[in-house]
Amino acid sequence: MANIKSSIKRNITNEKRREANSSFKSSLKTAIKNVETAVNGNNKEAAIEALSVAFKKLDKSISKGVHHKNYVANQKSRLSLKVNKIN
Repeated sequence: MANIKSSIKRNITNEKRREANSSFKSSLKTAIKNVETAVNGNNKEAAIEALSVAFKKLDKSISKGVHHKNYVANQKSRLSLKVNKIN
């Protein structure tokens, strides 16, 4: 444990951010999984709705600094292709 007051404060804020980022990443994974589940069920309406939620979370992850923009672009492209392949 740190002895310096600023280091103690920094450890506390780092822990808060780690927990917040972990929670956000979990919700993002769930949103992506919802899109894939709808695609596997051939439910285009549900897939499009889940896709918009996933896109919103992906875009937010860039602004929060949780993910890199290339990762987000790759995920959005991959999910869009899956949804567009539904008949």
